[in-house]
Amino acid sequence: MKYFLSFFLTVSFSIGTVAQTDKNIRRTISQIASENIESYIHTLVGFHTRHNLSTQTDPNKGIGAAARWLHREISGWIPLSDGRLSVENVTYKTGGPGTRLERQVELTNVMAVLKGTTDRKILVLAHYDSRVNDNNDSTSFAPGANDNGSGVACLLESIRVMVDTPMDATVIFLFLSGEEHGLLGAAAMAEKALEENWNVVAVINYDMIGNTESSGTGHRDNSGNRVFSAEGMSRELARYIKETGEAYVDNLTVHLNFRTDRYGRGGDHLPFLSKGFTAVRVSEYHENYDRTHQTVRIEEGIHYGDLLTGVDVEYVRKSTAMNVAAVMNLAKAPGIPTRVVMNARELSNYTKLTWDTPEDGPSVAGYYVLLRKTDQPLWEKKVYVEDNSITLPYSKDNYFFGICAVGSEGHRGLVRPVE
Repeated sequence: MKYFLSFFLTVSFSIGTVAQTDKNIRRTISQIASENIESYIHTLVGFHTRHNLSTQTDPNKGIGAAARWLHREISGWIPLSDGRLSVENVTYKTGGPGTRLERQVELTNVMAVLKGTTDRKILVLAHYDSRVNDNNDSTSFAPGANDNGSGVACLLESIRVMVDTPMDATVIFLFLSGEEHGLLGAAAMAEKALEENWNVVAVINYDMIGNTESSGTGHRDNSGNRVFSAEGMSRELARYIKETGEAYVDNLTVHLNFRTDRYGRGGDHLPFLSKGFTAVRVSEYHENYDRTHQTVRIEEGIHYGDLLTGVDVEYVRKSTAMNVAAVMNLAKAPGIPTRVVMNARELSNYTKLTWDTPEDGPSVAGYYVLLRKTDQPLWEKKVYVEDNSITLPYSKDNYFFGICAVGSEGHRGLVRPVE
């Protein structure tokens, strides 16, 4: 009994400590520049439209010009990467009968790879195509400043500030076409990842992260965003993004939305999720339907259209900082514990957990055992141990449990929930 009383006091102390942050990651985050983010979006808007059926030969307009610009922009950072950064175009054919595109077309996904020391991969997504009301209007002005110039800007600035930092995991930034007509580019890349047996740790999709004023209600706030997730490991990724984001980014509340996406719509994380990958979507908290997919116009005094004036650049900077915090921590952390087992056969108010060491990632210094009451959405308590088993003075009937590995520099990996 003395042992468990002592243990309980140790647990109570450990859960009250403040999460530590990595000074090098903080330094990287401090390099994010709002003026760069605004410049990226301004350039994207300048292509007039990035519709999936728009011109691919005009040097200054259309989705082809946008893809070439993305490739050039990323290529400019390759000399800073000590050979770690590369960029390539991944093309696919789509459209025609039975699809939302009236004719067949070959589209381009731009893939930037920031190579790590292992084959573990973190995928960060943003679509770069745009549209207006008419699904097949490929010539009208479709600025797509927020949808999804904001997400593209987040990825570009993330690459720029992360390019000179070696990491264990490889980070793949995917600039996707085809989203506005059925998540086509994401589907092609999810299939590629599956066929090539990519060792994917996480997929994070940034889509519409720049609007801070809701249409109709007029609610305005730039201090919170949303992470959409399905149950299971994707939910654990969402919790991870919330924990790291709020630890590193001032005046940001990450709201966990326990749905895969918004009603009536879907993002590029969904094809990855459907193939079994751990995938989430990051989005703004308030949406403005006077801007999204609207033809640019003024009607009855209301300004319609997705223009740069509707993007809160500082708000995009916060989500970019959150992305860098989450990705860099995860890229430096050990893998996920395997064979996590709870002894459910014994009738007891103690709970015994055992687990195996992660099969990949940096070496493990120890583990956090996490607990939350069954009606709580976030982990409430954590205990640090260096063994691969523990007996807790908490009833398995009243708590959920999870295990995550911690590296020698304090970076923790994703939690493996106890099933």
